[in-house]
Amino acid sequence: MRDITRRAFLGTAAAAMAPAQPPIPIIDIHQHTNYSFRTDAEMLHHQDVMGIAHTVLLPAGRMYGLEAQAFGNDSCLNVVKQFPEKYSYFANEVPYLPNAREVLERYLKQGAIGIGEQKFFVDASGSSPMDLICEVARDYRVPILLHFQYERYNVNYDQFWKVLKKYPTVNFIGHAQTFWANIDGGHIQEVLYPRWKVNLGGWTDRFLADYPNMFADLSAGSGLNAMRRDEDHARGFIVRHQDKLIYGSDCNDKIGMTEKCSGSQQIATIRKLAAPDIQRKIFQDNARKIMKLPA
Repeated sequence: MRDITRRAFLGTAAAAMAPAQPPIPIIDIHQHTNYSFRTDAEMLHHQDVMGIAHTVLLPAGRMYGLEAQAFGNDSCLNVVKQFPEKYSYFANEVPYLPNAREVLERYLKQGAIGIGEQKFFVDASGSSPMDLICEVARDYRVPILLHFQYERYNVNYDQFWKVLKKYPTVNFIGHAQTFWANIDGGHIQEVLYPRWKVNLGGWTDRFLADYPNMFADLSAGSGLNAMRRDEDHARGFIVRHQDKLIYGSDCNDKIGMTEKCSGSQQIATIRKLAAPDIQRKIFQDNARKIMKLPA
């Protein structure tokens, strides 16, 4: 008994003396300039406080401001020019405007590493605007980040498999209320932030499992709710889709550590629910897999 106690003591002492493992560098694939009128300086501070190693900025198109007063391509490009080691950006444009292709290609040629956030009233089951975005992404070999919201943005989500199948070489990153509500097999579309235990068999679960080109952005209150509403389900979901989940913040908080900061809360939640090797995939490896990010 004394030998066992002594061995246990020595093991505990050795663990205490071992150097602490450094935190996994985090890539944040979802932030905006002028988010709810937040200044660039406030945004930069927010990302630093959260401990973000690299941030991808998502611009608005020429219209609507993504319902958050977000600024467009030039604003994001200006930040990237100032901080090229810490910031990258996507290109974006309203896909049904006449020169949408020209705008997207202009910024992709200037270094944009994806298209999005596409947050417009488009038929997600297939349409001319959707085809235009997909064709540009295919030609430039960049991913598309889509905001799915029932009867508002990228509608008919249940039929999105048609686009996934039509464009197998394009990587799609799903985001927002309808994307995350549909981890649930109940398919109740009117409830954007469901709180009940998850029923298996949701469209999002199936799309991630069945299509190699479907990925998931864990950002915003919708992504956080999906991880917190049923932690037992979330742990299994994370294991099943560990190669498909990507961290994003998408919060307009100015401080980075408050209850209003869904980004910092999601970091804590992933650290709680996922093993360290899976955390590394979510926080950086999966983003690097589908985006041309700095080394």
